[in-house]
Amino acid sequence: MDTQRFWKLIEEARSQVPSPDDGDAVVERATALLALRRPQEIVAAQQILQDLMAASYRAPLWGAAYMINGGCSDDGFDYFRGWLITQGRGTFERVIADPDALAELPAVRTSAAEGIDIECETALNMAWYAHRTATGADLPDDSFTSHRPELDPDWDFDFGDGEELSRRLPRLAELYAEPDEVEASARP
Repeated sequence: MDTQRFWKLIEEARSQVPSPDDGDAVVERATALLALRRPQEIVAAQQILQDLMAASYRAPLWGAAYMINGGCSDDGFDYFRGWLITQGRGTFERVIADPDALAELPAVRTSAAEGIDIECETALNMAWYAHRTATGADLPDDSFTSHRPELDPDWDFDFGDGEELSRRLPRLAELYAEPDEVEASARP
């Protein structure tokens, strides 16, 4: 299992579920597909998942998750990034490069309209579940490493500062603006 095969697994799972925006459904299918592979590949998938979590550990993305979910703890940010991984490589890479691009995603638009949080905790355990299914044993604790890179110091501000967050993520801010804020901005 390498990164390209991991993303192919996610795309295959997305193609086999009724709603590919539903992270939990994608994880359920991806877990079943992963469980059919050799244990070494499942272990490798866990490392790839850890590496993707590290690559997405970025302050601008955390700010976007904060705006989308109306707040975002450490765990909440992990769950948000889990959902992002279930959306496939193209979306993942585009959003890492430009978190404001989340405003273009149908799932995010639905979230804004219906006030639904975006998260997928189960994505973080996909390889664990697959390994248990395939072998009957837990994934070995020493079979992967994880790390969190330093966050961008230019984004070291309180995400509760809606004005600053809106300035940095204008498309998301427009999408998540309160109705009275939209009316006020429309006035001359």
